[in-house]
Amino acid sequence: MPPATELLAYLPSPPQGVWELGPFPLRAYAVCIIVGIIVAIWWGEKRWRARGGEAGAVLDVAVFAVPFGLIGGRIYHVATDWQKYFGADGNPMDALKIYQGGLGIWGAVFLGGIGAWIACRIYKIPLPALADAIAPPILLAQAIGRLGNYFNQELYGRETDMPWGLEIYLRFDESGRLDMMNGVSSGEVHSVVHPTFLYELLWNVAVVVALVLIDRRFRIGHGRLFALYVAGYCFGRFFVELMRDDEATHIAGIRINSFTSALVFLAAIAYFLLATKGRETAAQLQPDAGPRPWPWQLGALRAAGAAGEGAAETGSGAGDTGEPAGTGETGTDDDSASGESTTSPKTSKDDSAEPGADVSKVADSSGAGESGDAATEVARQPDPESEVAADVSPEPGAEDPEESVAGKESKPTESASPRGE
Repeated sequence: MPPATELLAYLPSPPQGVWELGPFPLRAYAVCIIVGIIVAIWWGEKRWRARGGEAGAVLDVAVFAVPFGLIGGRIYHVATDWQKYFGADGNPMDALKIYQGGLGIWGAVFLGGIGAWIACRIYKIPLPALADAIAPPILLAQAIGRLGNYFNQELYGRETDMPWGLEIYLRFDESGRLDMMNGVSSGEVHSVVHPTFLYELLWNVAVVVALVLIDRRFRIGHGRLFALYVAGYCFGRFFVELMRDDEATHIAGIRINSFTSALVFLAAIAYFLLATKGRETAAQLQPDAGPRPWPWQLGALRAAGAAGEGAAETGSGAGDTGEPAGTGETGTDDDSASGESTTSPKTSKDDSAEPGADVSKVADSSGAGESGDAATEVARQPDPESEVAADVSPEPGAEDPEESVAGKESKPTESASPRGE
């Protein structure tokens, strides 16, 4: 009876990762990276607009962030594996061959973040809010990019006899020389290893789902969701690194990426705890929202967040009363002031108004009736008796017989209303 391990069906590796299309090689690694970037921009744009941001902002920022991220990822990889390129058997020019694989996510996020910050300062977009919108899409893009490691037969773990072990094939070029990156498999199995790239891929997808659910439930903002993305990724990456067995730089016997994961995890948790709570309003996401604090100005960021929450509460309070924002008591006072200024010239011309009388009653058309019109006409008559009648002002609500008679006689001759003056 054959051993149990011979009955297990291991996961096969692709026979090749490069296809020649005439003079141009099509590399699966590059395709996965490009697809991940497209998905991140598309989904990030949808999330940004759902938060109230302007359309096209994510693409504008990506024009800066993507090149910066690729350069940063390559620099980190070369710096941590410098022996491959600058050692005794290395070729420094290979450091420029990014298509052969080798992108450090830490350098990609760091330098990509600098590129995004530059774009946000140019387009006047709040970087923390944008980072929250694109955090799940970025991590999903990383998961898609891990498929490129599968085609390149890289980032695998130690040998294993588990049923999901990954078969690593020997690949050779056209001349028969061993070329694990660009060659074609001969079908010969070199080893069966832990597919650590797959472990990380599945972990990334799980964190993406968790981030979306947390964001819906708690409405996290001000860069705190991005901090959760960084912390979640680092937590999983720390343990995945412990399972890898490929070449890497070690510090005190521990892979350098494990140290980086731990330090970045602590920094992300600290930011999550210290940053402003709540979420930015849609008005704060607009380019004309005012001056924006620097990312390290935590006090200024908290103040800006509190101001935005106060404005949101004011707007929602006005909406509850059925009045638009900016109205209410303040709007009533403004209306009263404007009404008083328009009626005062009319009351000064009306000699029948007593000092201290209610201005609204004098200005009201119902109160100005026939007696008000008659009094004005009598005041214009050259008859001394009419002038005396006009000077003697009756009490409010009382009717002067002489004034009524004079008003009835003069009213038919009046063709223009006093309101037309």
